[in-house]
Amino acid sequence: MGQPHHRIGTIRGLPGAQREGNTGFLATPGAEIAFAALILMALASAVGAQEWPAKPIRVVVPFAAGSVAEAIFRTMSPGIEAKLGQRFLVDNRPGADAVIGTENVMRSTPDGYSLLIGSTSVFAVKQHMIRDLGFDPLTAFEPVSLLAEASLIAVVSPGVQSKSLKELSDFLRANSGRYNFGAQGAGSPTHLTGVFFSQQTGNSMVYVPYKGTPELVRALLTDDIQIAFPTLTAVAGQVRAGKLRVLAAMTNKRLDELPEVPTTVESGFPQLAASNWWMLAAPARTPAPIIQRLAAEFRSALADPEVRRRLAAVGQTPMDISPADTPAFLQAESARYKTIVERGGVTRE
Repeated sequence: MGQPHHRIGTIRGLPGAQREGNTGFLATPGAEIAFAALILMALASAVGAQEWPAKPIRVVVPFAAGSVAEAIFRTMSPGIEAKLGQRFLVDNRPGADAVIGTENVMRSTPDGYSLLIGSTSVFAVKQHMIRDLGFDPLTAFEPVSLLAEASLIAVVSPGVQSKSLKELSDFLRANSGRYNFGAQGAGSPTHLTGVFFSQQTGNSMVYVPYKGTPELVRALLTDDIQIAFPTLTAVAGQVRAGKLRVLAAMTNKRLDELPEVPTTVESGFPQLAASNWWMLAAPARTPAPIIQRLAAEFRSALADPEVRRRLAAVGQTPMDISPADTPAFLQAESARYKTIVERGGVTRE
């Protein structure tokens, strides 16, 4: 009899490796090295995730010090630090409309030691406004947890006589192009809500950009602009003093601070509900056990009555959207703002 015939084939996933019968394989040296490397990488990832966190965790805030994002994070972080046994190091990296800080985290090693806290515009708007952005935040990052949001309001200047959002809509439609709305920078939810209001009601308000909240408030008080869509925190003092009026809360539920003000749903504009929300995220490919641990700790913190009280004190409402439902929420927000941006021809200033 001659030598037995061996059937030789390629092992799936290991180019160049060869299989002998059904009992073993004959592999090339290169394939053996590749297989060993894969095993070592898997073991290193598992061990790293089990030991995490072994050092302080950097949290990049892509805005200047003292921002709302930083206030939210510092409100929540002390209890989580105690549970993790490590500190969070806040790293403010403003610039290029938050792109500098966002890219810094995106390019960081996905090991759970670099995180990003970003807003609606960071995760759901910029990819539709900046043509050369070069990345999609929804794929470049892994969501850890939605944190908090501040609902927007429709506030009008002293010279506006309309008593409701419907009355204002009718007035603006009859005087299209003659009145202004203001916001703090192109692409912010406060800006795009104004654009969307114009689109939905058929008026052509003129957009006037402002560098900051104080300038925006002064413009409202002097009737330089007739309407804006800020958060309540931005104009609370003027509203309490009766200098500015709120026609509607851009929500599905009335605000506790303004129980007498109808929502946009009650006002006949359910599609106008909007908020500025904040989310903690990690670079894509961060090990799942790390993401899950972080998500569990932040969700636990958001359920703490004292944390919720402190968030309310800075004008924020905890977001009760679970990690499982977060991807669908993000996709819906991105699609919503993409439509507004493209229909309005909105570009970065």
